Amino acid sequence: MGTGGGSGAGGVRSLTGPVVLGARTAPSRVLFGPHVTNLAEPGRPRELAAAHVGHYARRAAGGAGIVVTEVASVHDSDRPYDRSPRAADCGPGWSAIAAACRPHGTLVLAGLGHAGSQGSSAHHRRPLWAPSPVPDPVSREVPAAMDEAAVAAVVDGFAAAAALARAAGADGVEIGAGQHALLRQFLSGLTNHRSDRWGADRGLLLRDTVAAVRAAVGDDAVVGLRLAVDELAPWAGLTPDDVAVPAGLDYVVGVRGSGLTVAATRPDAHTPPGYGRPLAAALRRVAPPGTAVVLAGGVVDVPDAAAALDQADLVEMTRALLADPDLVAHARAGRAPRPCVLTNQRCRVRDVRNPRISCTVAPTSGVPTVPPDDGRAVRVVGGGPTGLEGALTLARAGYRVTLLERDDDLGGLLRAVARLPGRGRFARLVEWWRAELVRHDVTVRLGVTADPDPDVPTLWATGGVDRDPPVPGVVALPAAAVLAGAAVPDGPVVVWDPIGDATGVGVAELLAAGRDVALVTGDPVVGHELGGDLVPAQARLLAAGVRRVVRHDLTGAADGALTLRQVDTGEVTTLPAAALVDTSPRAPGPVPDGARADGGLLVVGPRVLAGDVVAPRTVHEAVLDGRRAAARVASTSSWARA
Repeated sequence: MGTGGGSGAGGVRSLTGPVVLGARTAPSRVLFGPHVTNLAEPGRPRELAAAHVGHYARRAAGGAGIVVTEVASVHDSDRPYDRSPRAADCGPGWSAIAAACRPHGTLVLAGLGHAGSQGSSAHHRRPLWAPSPVPDPVSREVPAAMDEAAVAAVVDGFAAAAALARAAGADGVEIGAGQHALLRQFLSGLTNHRSDRWGADRGLLLRDTVAAVRAAVGDDAVVGLRLAVDELAPWAGLTPDDVAVPAGLDYVVGVRGSGLTVAATRPDAHTPPGYGRPLAAALRRVAPPGTAVVLAGGVVDVPDAAAALDQADLVEMTRALLADPDLVAHARAGRAPRPCVLTNQRCRVRDVRNPRISCTVAPTSGVPTVPPDDGRAVRVVGGGPTGLEGALTLARAGYRVTLLERDDDLGGLLRAVARLPGRGRFARLVEWWRAELVRHDVTVRLGVTADPDPDVPTLWATGGVDRDPPVPGVVALPAAAVLAGAAVPDGPVVVWDPIGDATGVGVAELLAAGRDVALVTGDPVVGHELGGDLVPAQARLLAAGVRRVVRHDLTGAADGALTLRQVDTGEVTTLPAAALVDTSPRAPGPVPDGARADGGLLVVGPRVLAGDVVAPRTVHEAVLDGRRAAARVASTSSWARA
């Protein structure tokens, strides 16, 4: 069984030093946990593809001590999403992943599970399995209660999948009994209403499963468990006081949430990092001797992870490793990694559209390579996210970069975004870029206006411009101006949100302190694009007293009131408004004559336009634009110097 041992006596050294788990040793205490990727090939949706291999191998190369692969279904009754792996089809993929990670010493564990009632019948057209016929709170599907043969089939499925993973070269397995797991549903009074032995002893199935898996893989393999510790439903659900850890494990990871509290399973930056500490403490109290405890729960900064080792043996840093695969290597070198901003915008991909796993601040697809150079001079005009990422990309490739910014600080609109509730970590991203530019000898000149130079290849990322007010007759302020400190007249405020992202919701939350605020949108719900934060955002707005007006457009303003039209019925109403705050994206900046489109960029001679100057960009799109524009500037530089 696991010992949780290793070198170091606390701090970064022990986080980046080895740890013993049973008969194996991981090179660091950082765990890259299981997550939905949608990396499977369309024609082979249930297999692990070459993209999976690259995804995990990249984190192993960066120093991750353990990688746990995407959870594979252990039985054909389970297909929770379209491209969910099936254990029976994963042998070659597990083998390739293990081989790719082995040179780095990283332990590869196969994630194994069954989603039970939290699956979907849409993919296999069969009833869902569950301990009891309790409708899932999200999908509303009513599952079938499992009989004795079905229960036995699941246990056998876990054992067979574990044996297959070991035969494929994996170092072990992690059993899923967390937020989206049939095993959790058997443990919980929310979903297990049985009167038989699996109802009288709700932990029986989990213990039988762990025992069967251990017997299948032997004592020389690592067996971990992802265990729901708190379902946040104390009237019937699991609580830290109920937790029990079976024997036979090398480590246990404590997680929270259930079908009732989906947003809590992986919250964004509205929830302070390290919320899993009480879960780890509860596991520490009851885990059998020699079972290592893994802290999970929004830990994305190296100092926080190092500090967590006072109560945990390892720390899960999945989202942080998505933002920067080299996190452990940077920590060993005393450098700060690219920070995770905890938005869940690009890494939460369990979606019917099957988006591939990515990161808001570190795109993983569509990124061109910039060939190395020997110090040719290039310019970057604009110090927003596109310019910052473009300058860093060029500097890393060896170009001699000068960045010119007309403001007296870097960051562009990100400085405003960072003032929104739950978006403060974007300020860390700007500071990281600033430090990286210094490290890579980029010359930064602030407070200067640049003119086009026909002789110097230039990445032109000067941003967008303010739009005209949505309607005349009222004091109208762009959201960016309000966030920058512009005075808002006394009296009621209407926030106009045609996009449905975090800006409208965040501005309304900020302004609601001490004044009447209405948030108006044409969408059926405010914050339509928020994803996992959608439901929590409604609760925050309600608590702040923000009036939510949906399915309405602005049509005019007069005498201190806005006129609205209901988009479905055409009914006209009014709202009192001393001011209107417009959260629309800025309009594209001036585009010079002769500009031609080139892969989403605009090119004029040696000048490459990118970012908001071309079209409104999200942060993810702005960063991607910076990298694409850097590659285009490099090709322009090569042509100019030929």
